[in-house]
Formats: sequence, structure tokens, C-alpha cells
Amino acid sequence: MRMRLSRIIVVVSTVISAATFTVAQAQHESIPQGIEALRKSASSKTEFTLDHSMLVFASKMDPDNADLQRVIAGVNGISVHSYRFPRTWTYDPEALNSVKDEYQAAGWKQLMNKQDKDGGPGVTNLWIRLENNAISNVAILQARPNEVDFIVVSGSISPLDLAHLGGHFGIPKIEGGVVVPNTAHRP
Repeated sequence: MRMRLSRIIVVVSTVISAATFTVAQAQHESIPQGIEALRKSASSKTEFTLDHSMLVFASKMDPDNADLQRVIAGVNGISVHSYRFPRTWTYDPEALNSVKDEYQAAGWKQLMNKQDKDGGPGVTNLWIRLENNAISNVAILQARPNEVDFIVVSGSISPLDLAHLGGHFGIPKIEGGVVVPNTAHRP
């Protein structure tokens, strides 16, 4: 119990530090206009940015995970934007489409585009940006009935590395090509 409490204190301290850093980074971070539009209409927002040193510090909470430690060495930062809406499907689906258009215009490559089979506006998209034939940035957009999550990972990272980050730092866990829901903090 004592170890668990100390981990919680470390995480809270990291998030508070990240919140301060996020305000400073907000001027430099490029957020697609569609995400900004969703942000304005959301009923609740959770946003944070972790730079490399914060990620290294946070990864120390899982010292036995060698894959995570290796991946963190190549990551410059992670930015998470999570928005909740009071009712299902009340966000603008055109804002989601504009994110795709903006990334395509900027030269990003879309690796995954999963649409809701029920015809709803829910999507899961994965984009990468290449520099010198290496992945320099990864962006994930996941829209569900009453929430939208947008995550950007910058640094030298492979798709396998992204899988190792899944379940950490707000990045969805993916197993067998399917996003595994995190029911631990949601009703």
C-alpha cells in the first residue's frame, strides 16, 4: 500500500509539472484546427505535455519494463488532449475530417483509418511524419460517442515502439490491431 501511495504522489507531481510545462509549450505546439474546434466545444478537457526528461522520470515507475525504457530514450515528448462531451455524438464530425485534411496537406502519411461500423462519426486514425526515411512524429486521433482523444508523440519511434508505449502516458493500448479499452478510470 505504501509503495502504491508513493507512486500516486510521483504521478501527481509529474502531472502538476507537466501542466506548468504545457502552458509554456502551448505557444509552440501545432494543434490542428479541427482539434482546437473540438476543444472549444468540449464540456471537460484534460491536456498535458511531457518532455523527454519528464518521460524518463515517469518511466522509472515501471523499472522492469526494458522495452518502455528503450522506447523512451528515442522520444522527445508526448502531448495528450482528451475532450469529453455531455451527450453522445454531440461533437462536430467535420472537425474530425478537417484534422485528416490538415495532416494530408502537411505531408503526413495515414497508416490507419478505422470508421465506426454503426455509421456513427467515431473514428480511430493514426498518422506518421517522416524525416530522412525515419518516423519523426506519430499522431493518434480516437473519437468515441462522447469523447475525443488526440495524442502526438515526437521523436525517433517505430510502430512497434508505439505499441510498447500503449497503456502508458495516455496512449491507448493496442493488442492484435484492436484498441483495448481502459475501463479503470471510466464508469
